[in-house]
Amino acid sequence: MASSSPFKIKPLVRRFHNYANTHFLKITPRGRWSWWHSGYHLTTSIVAPPLLSLPFAFASLGWIAGVLSLVIGALVTFYSYNLISLVLEHHAELGHRHLRFRDMAYDILGPGWGRYYVGPIQFMVCYGAVVGLCLLGGQCLKAIYVLWNPDGPMKLYEFVVIFGALMLILAQVPSFHSLRHINLISLILCLLYSASATVASIYIGNSSKGPHKNYSLSNNVETRIFGIFNAISIIATTFGNGIIPEIQATLAPPVKGKMFKGLCVCYTVVIVTFFSVAVSGYWAFGNESAGLVLSNFIDHDGNPLVPRWFIMMINIFTILQLSAVAVVYLQPTNEVLERAFADPTRSEFSARNVIPRVISRSMSVILATTIAAMLPFFGDINAMIGAFGFLPLDFVLPAVFYNLTFKPSKHSALFWLNSSIAVIFSVVGVTAAVAAVRQISLDAKTYKLFANV
Repeated sequence: MASSSPFKIKPLVRRFHNYANTHFLKITPRGRWSWWHSGYHLTTSIVAPPLLSLPFAFASLGWIAGVLSLVIGALVTFYSYNLISLVLEHHAELGHRHLRFRDMAYDILGPGWGRYYVGPIQFMVCYGAVVGLCLLGGQCLKAIYVLWNPDGPMKLYEFVVIFGALMLILAQVPSFHSLRHINLISLILCLLYSASATVASIYIGNSSKGPHKNYSLSNNVETRIFGIFNAISIIATTFGNGIIPEIQATLAPPVKGKMFKGLCVCYTVVIVTFFSVAVSGYWAFGNESAGLVLSNFIDHDGNPLVPRWFIMMINIFTILQLSAVAVVYLQPTNEVLERAFADPTRSEFSARNVIPRVISRSMSVILATTIAAMLPFFGDINAMIGAFGFLPLDFVLPAVFYNLTFKPSKHSALFWLNSSIAVIFSVVGVTAAVAAVRQISLDAKTYKLFANV
């Protein structure tokens, strides 16, 4: 019996994936929108409320290292996301358009890497982001409650559940296409709360009510070193995306050049928001910057340092955008669930597909809300997601994908630039992961399930 030629296996695998994707598209429509829509999706997935933790990251880095880390993060991720886009365009021109990150890895690195490394990491990143966003939503709701009722009986986990109830409704939005208007509103909201946070920080920094400004770093060498890598993890999470292929899949063909325009829109917003919040927050609060700069707007005695209505307004802007961001990061989880439970031969809105979709998405949100309520430590979650997920997905793999796809000469500057990025951020990722685990182990002494922090 003749054995199959190994040179025929990869085309057969690709044809199988193309067949599966074609049928899956019947229940998840894609590829109909312009580069403006990709700009909205990119901005929502990157410019999110975790940027409000940038002053806290600066507290472990100081002025020079903090600003430098922010600049490097912006340059490397903008470059890396363009590399992914070019790889996707290349494969689309060859007739096999990739719709998901794990499909890229499956085709470029091999089935094992796609199924057992990239797929699980992307799932962990996206679902972990949903957990973190549910927790952050609960914290913002609690902040509003405490403003008007400081001695009220409600606990943090109750507010997390309330935010989870909002997510239960929004999670039923059918697909990425249906989010385009929501994500345009999200873009406006991120500009509003970033500007508001910047104004509040400057106001407090210039007032006598603000804390004494202290920018000194820890004298303990071990604490300082691990603090630096923990801060790098937070910055990586802030710049992280993890769903570039899924966003590019929403573009109408031909896709050439469209993602670059969308990224330009996104990074214009990134520069305006990230740098203004980070610099103003760290300038105002120094090494007392909280894990979320909004917490610094109330002093240790519970007295607001800016008008109550202003704090409430910022929190409302943040809550609304959090809900949009969480829905975006639910999309990879939704696709996994719908591949398992949906019938691609039936209409997207048939009872056969709607009922399993509502049940599976609701269970997904309920689980994320429960985890967020049980483990309410946003800073540690943020750092861990950055170290284990966003650093490999957004800093390392794009350079690897590009070199394996286009095979630039080993004597070229491009090859060595991409290789250097992959190696340097692999080392940073491993060290940051150790720092994140160490921080969790240190904080574990104060951990308590359903803690009211």
